[in-house]
Amino acid sequence: MTEKNILAYFKSPEEAQSVSRRLESMRVADMSIDYFSRYSGGFNDAYIPANGQLTTLGTAATGHPDAGVMAAADPSASGMSDGGAGGPTGRNVLLTVVIDEADFHQALSLIEEAGGMI
Repeated sequence: MTEKNILAYFKSPEEAQSVSRRLESMRVADMSIDYFSRYSGGFNDAYIPANGQLTTLGTAATGHPDAGVMAAADPSASGMSDGGAGGPTGRNVLLTVVIDEADFHQALSLIEEAGGMI
């Protein structure tokens, strides 16, 4: 059984979930839906002085010290920004599918009809 993979980008998680439910009737080996943003991680309040780690603007926003540097350097972090440098907008939901080669073209059509960008 030969498999192929598909990476499809959607505007909302609901669009991707709708397509994933329709794809489940095919021979799917693996499938996932992920959201991505400008910086990795999400809010994490584990960085507290009591455990020796200082909460900084970046680590509080991202939960990761390395990504926190980028978050703290962003113009919107100062409070003086007009907010015009927003993060990824549009297609920031990724549907990843590993599917049997026999269903590959049908899955591509289904994704494109649902508004996904391949």
